[in-house]
Amino acid sequence: MKFRIYDKIYEYLLKGATSLFSQATLFLLLLLAIGLFAKNNSLIFAVVFLLILKLIGMDSKVFSTIQSKGINWGVMVITIAVLAPIASGDIGFKDLLGAFKSSYAWIALISGILVALLAKGGVTLLAKDPHITTALVLGTIISVALFKAVAVGPLIGAGIAYVAMKIVELISF
Repeated sequence: MKFRIYDKIYEYLLKGATSLFSQATLFLLLLLAIGLFAKNNSLIFAVVFLLILKLIGMDSKVFSTIQSKGINWGVMVITIAVLAPIASGDIGFKDLLGAFKSSYAWIALISGILVALLAKGGVTLLAKDPHITTALVLGTIISVALFKAVAVGPLIGAGIAYVAMKIVELISF
């Protein structure tokens, strides 16, 4: 039994080594260099995680799941992070009611609604036209690397693109 396990590990490593110099791997290495140059830990972690999966040969099994469900997982993690202050008691009803006395709070409320609607359109666009993802990811990487932005760009970017495309459809009958 042990021999079979070692064979399987060897097979994964061998497959990983042969695909180590693929176009995808070279692209990931370029992104790693950009992440290191920009000192962006999120990009570095993501690239290293994906490279490790490729190296051990798990890419064919895991990448499709990450591609299809990753955005939803990310949204869940962000939602948990946003709700954590409520769960911990740092934000309560008093804070909520007090916030509505400020004009900035109303601006934030409306912005939150608009961003959520944009993200909804982004999810729709990415599901309908996945080839758009390449341009959105490139734009996000550039923004993260050059402007120290946060990598939520593809979803919001897709939402903005979705709205812009709908406007173009309306104008061009």
